[in-house]
Amino acid sequence: MTLKHTRRTFMAAVAALGMAAAASLPGAAQAQDEPIKIGTFLSVTGPASFLGDPELKTLQMYVDKINAEGGVNGRELELVHYDTGGDPNKAVTFVKRLIAQDEVDAIVGGSTSGESLAVMPLMERFEVPFISFAGSKKIVDPVQPWTFKTPHTDTMACEKIFEDMKKRGFTQIAMISGTGGFGQSMQAECQGVAPDYGIRILADETYGPKDTDMTAQLTSIKNTPNVQAVLNPGFGQGPAIVTKNYRQLQIDAPLYQSHGVASKKYIELAGDAAEGVRLPAAALLVAEQLPDDDPQKPVVVGYKNAYEEKHGEGSVSTFGGHAYDGLMLIVDAMKSAGSSEPQAVRDALENTKGYMGTAGEVTFSEDDHLGLTPDAFRMLEIRNGDWTLVEETAG
Repeated sequence: MTLKHTRRTFMAAVAALGMAAAASLPGAAQAQDEPIKIGTFLSVTGPASFLGDPELKTLQMYVDKINAEGGVNGRELELVHYDTGGDPNKAVTFVKRLIAQDEVDAIVGGSTSGESLAVMPLMERFEVPFISFAGSKKIVDPVQPWTFKTPHTDTMACEKIFEDMKKRGFTQIAMISGTGGFGQSMQAECQGVAPDYGIRILADETYGPKDTDMTAQLTSIKNTPNVQAVLNPGFGQGPAIVTKNYRQLQIDAPLYQSHGVASKKYIELAGDAAEGVRLPAAALLVAEQLPDDDPQKPVVVGYKNAYEEKHGEGSVSTFGGHAYDGLMLIVDAMKSAGSSEPQAVRDALENTKGYMGTAGEVTFSEDDHLGLTPDAFRMLEIRNGDWTLVEETAG
C-alpha cells in the first residue's frame, strides 16, 4: 500500500465515521520514537467477562514485557483498549474509534463471535490487520484478506467431540445449544458434520443467554429414547446451568461441553456436577501433563507459569492464551516486515509458518487464516475438579 493510498483510505474512514482527522496517519511513516499502537476491544465486563478479563490481563502483561525488552523494531507498544461488555454494537462503535481517532496500527480482540463478525466489514473496508479471539468458523470461512483468528473453529470442536464419541460407541445423541452467536454457529456446524461420523442427533434443544433454568429442555432430552450422549455448545454461565440441571435430573448419558467453557471458571460455577464432563480444548489447560518431548510444552508451560505468577494459581484459561497468540503473531509479523505499516503486516501475517502458540502450531496462507489443524485440540475430562487428558486415561 502506498502512502497516498493509506492517506486516501484513512480520510475516507474519517469521513465515513464522522470523526475529525488527526494529524498523523495510522500505519504510515511515523517518528521512530512514537509507539506502535495495538487496538483491542474485549468483553471485560458482562456475561462474557470470563473471556475478556484474562484476554486483557494477558495483553497488558505481554505489552509490558515486550516494552521492557526493547519493544518492536526499536519502538514501544501502546495498548488501546475498550470494554464492549459483550455487545456487538459497542464493538462496532469502538472499532470505528480505534481506526479513525486512535489511529491504531493493528487490532486484536473480539472476545465473542458476535463482536468479531460485527466488526469484520470495518477491518476489510479500512484495511486494518485484525486477529480475532473468537471461535466461529465464519470469521475465517470464507477467508477475508485482513482478518485472521487464533482459536480453533467450532467445526473442529464438533469433529473432535464426534471422534471421541465414536471411539466410545456413541452414535445417537442429543444437543442443547445456546442461542448466542457461538452456540448457534457450533450447533449448525455439528449438525453438518455429524453424518460424517455416523452420528444421529435425536433431540436438538436450545436456551437463551438470560435463561437461568434448562430443566424443561433437558427433561425432553431425558425422555427421548436411545440417547447415548449429550453435547452442549455454548459459553458463559449457560453451560454451567445446563451441567447442574443435568445432574439434578440424573441423566445417565455422558455430557460433552465445547471449547467455549475451557476455563476453570466453568468448573467453579458447575461444581461437583462437572465431574466426568468431556470437552475439546487447547493444550494450555493440561500444560504440565504433556510429554516432555511435546514441542508445544515449553510454550504453554511458559505462558501458564507467567500468567499464574502474576494473577494467581489456577487462573490460566485458554482465552488468555488466544490473546497471547494474537499479540505474538502481530509482533512477529511486524518484526518480519520491519514495519508496522498495515499492508506489510498483513502480508507478513499471511506468510507465517510454523508459529508454535498456546493453541497449537500455526501456518497461515492465502487460503487459510486460522492455520491450525484438528489435532491441535486435546480431549479433556474433568476429574476431581480439574482437567485430565483423555488420551492418558482409559476411554
